[in-house]
Amino acid sequence: MSDTRFIHGFHAINARLRQSAGSVQEIYLAAGRQDGRTRDLIRLAEAQGVRVIATDPARLDGMAGSHGKAARHQGVVARVAAAQRHVTLDDVLDTLAEPALLLVLDGVQDPHNLGACLRVADAAGAHAVVAPKDRAVGLNATAVKVACGAADTVPYVTVTNLARSLREMQERGIATIGADAGAGEDLYDADLKGPLALILGAEGSGLRRLTRETCDALVKIPMLGSVESLNVSVASGICLFEARRQRGAIQTNT
Repeated sequence: MSDTRFIHGFHAINARLRQSAGSVQEIYLAAGRQDGRTRDLIRLAEAQGVRVIATDPARLDGMAGSHGKAARHQGVVARVAAAQRHVTLDDVLDTLAEPALLLVLDGVQDPHNLGACLRVADAAGAHAVVAPKDRAVGLNATAVKVACGAADTVPYVTVTNLARSLREMQERGIATIGADAGAGEDLYDADLKGPLALILGAEGSGLRRLTRETCDALVKIPMLGSVESLNVSVASGICLFEARRQRGAIQTNT
């Protein structure tokens, strides 16, 4: 069905039920599962009026496709509407119960890098990934595939004017800190504990001039070897997890 697709894994499906339950058409659970995570998912689905269907694990493998090993789909797959709901920055910020943690990508062109950035944003508990509509790859099929479910759990916000959006973040008390190899301050010396947007630039060229000038501060990742720069998804992970470390809020999922 061209108007639907499958997502899989407890984290992705729980997030979709909470954020956009109307887009979830059916949930397929491995027959015989009765653990706590399964019961919690069933309760949430029933509360949202979504049907849950017991299914043979082999069928779940087929639904989840090339990434459909049991360890990947965890015994749960959902059929959801294929269309991506447009999310604004206000949609994200108005519902937060903790200081904002945003990843801003200034013109990333490679869909593999965008997908990987979504994965690290999910892993670090970032509340959204923000990117300009123009001069950026966009959330295409390759990026969604590389994200391995994170495209359904991390809101992807596109903006018309990135510099203006950074100023709007600043007006809402969010510190905008850009990663730049020429910065005078190390990442590990910066205060990342409050509401924060971390801005990383495109492959090779880094932050654009206007973006750099709009940031509240610039930091660099200390480089001890011979390479001059890191892949944007690797740099994103380092910055996001340093922010989480400073907040003392790193939690693991079981």
